[in-house]
Amino acid sequence: MELVDAFDTAYDEFDRRVHRIGDGQWQDGTPCTEWSVRDLVNHLVGEHLWAPLLLRGATLAEVGDRFDGDVLGDDPVAAWERAGAESRRAFHRPGALDGEVETSGGPTPATEYAQQMISDLAIHSWDLARGIGADERLDPELVGHVGGYLAPRVGSWRSAGVFGAEVPAEPGADAQTRLLAATGRAV
Repeated sequence: MELVDAFDTAYDEFDRRVHRIGDGQWQDGTPCTEWSVRDLVNHLVGEHLWAPLLLRGATLAEVGDRFDGDVLGDDPVAAWERAGAESRRAFHRPGALDGEVETSGGPTPATEYAQQMISDLAIHSWDLARGIGADERLDPELVGHVGGYLAPRVGSWRSAGVFGAEVPAEPGADAQTRLLAATGRAV
């Protein structure tokens, strides 16, 4: 799966679920135990507000704290649509993935940043689906892409607190279940 195609597929997975959130579900819990549905969407909106700036070469200091706190306002779906659309355009811009971006981990190849964003979208698509009772099945090709990317990183990311403790997957579990279990999610 090409990188931009993986981004688009992951974006569409999350977008589809955002549009399924019912009015009374924004405070419901998610598998990310510290986040409600609203908190989870706020996290992704914040990440996607950063993306266009970072992909154009902005530093963390230049972006500052403008996306801290609640970035959803009174219309969380519209906030996602705006931030997501700008982010998607930024990832599609010719040359956007050729250089480096500044992240909290330091200078990072833009392709690595894209992989991180793809993984975040894919995993949190499942979290959101679980939180709102929507279809949890992710695109199998996307699952393979994210699984291949995360496999050599999941241990160090777990140590850094990105993921919870691995949850044992049943023998013969499908690729999605194994991916989610590796990232600390009980399926």
